[in-house]
Amino acid sequence: MIAHKKEFFGGVALMIAFLVVLLIFFLPIYGGGKNGLDYLDSLYNSISKGSAYYIPKVKKDNEPFKAKNIDLILTMVSPNQAQESVSLLAKSGATATAMGDKLTISGSLGKILVNCLDDSDDMFHNNGAKVKDKYGYDERKVLYNWYTMLKSMDKELKKKGLFPEAKFATTVSKRAVECSFNYYKIEPQSISSKMGMVIFSLLFYVIYTLWYGYAIMTRSILLLSMYSNICSVISPDNTADLTLG
Repeated sequence: MIAHKKEFFGGVALMIAFLVVLLIFFLPIYGGGKNGLDYLDSLYNSISKGSAYYIPKVKKDNEPFKAKNIDLILTMVSPNQAQESVSLLAKSGATATAMGDKLTISGSLGKILVNCLDDSDDMFHNNGAKVKDKYGYDERKVLYNWYTMLKSMDKELKKKGLFPEAKFATTVSKRAVECSFNYYKIEPQSISSKMGMVIFSLLFYVIYTLWYGYAIMTRSILLLSMYSNICSVISPDNTADLTLG
């Protein structure tokens, strides 16, 4: 029934080999017990971290806002978060009071953002212990509180028509707070130091994709050929005879 046995079984062999390689790829045998996917994910995260350090520039851009005083009522996620955030503002030289999930703040926008950028900088360089000691609770939660505060600050500043200030608060959130949170505890590496692995992983991805496609295509074509041969054997007259018995 298989007219092209060599091609058919070649396609089957390619598919089996593909699955074997896939199994090996997901075994926890790479870089400290990681599977291949986790290892490559960590590799590319560490490489991208080296080119995602925007904090020095953001600090420089913050200088004009140090003379800008703000009075805002921010809405936090919960009363507990509002209370925790009071210490962040106190360390910034601002005054803050929490009532329910509302956080009333008064002080220099630039000085508040300086403290936020300092915390983000420490977290970006994996110095979370310093941030934790500074406020007395989990360092990731500190950044999350800054994120929530800046998000609410953006809305309240826009309500007051302070659009440049609102835009910069969002910039600090995206380029400092979020970036530091996402890259926390990842060690940065230069792409030049891992060039061999980067090239290998990209070539592997291309070849492996083509490999799978070729195996599927070969089997599909041959299966269609077999189906066509079967249909040609069973002619309409023969089909009628079979039906009538």
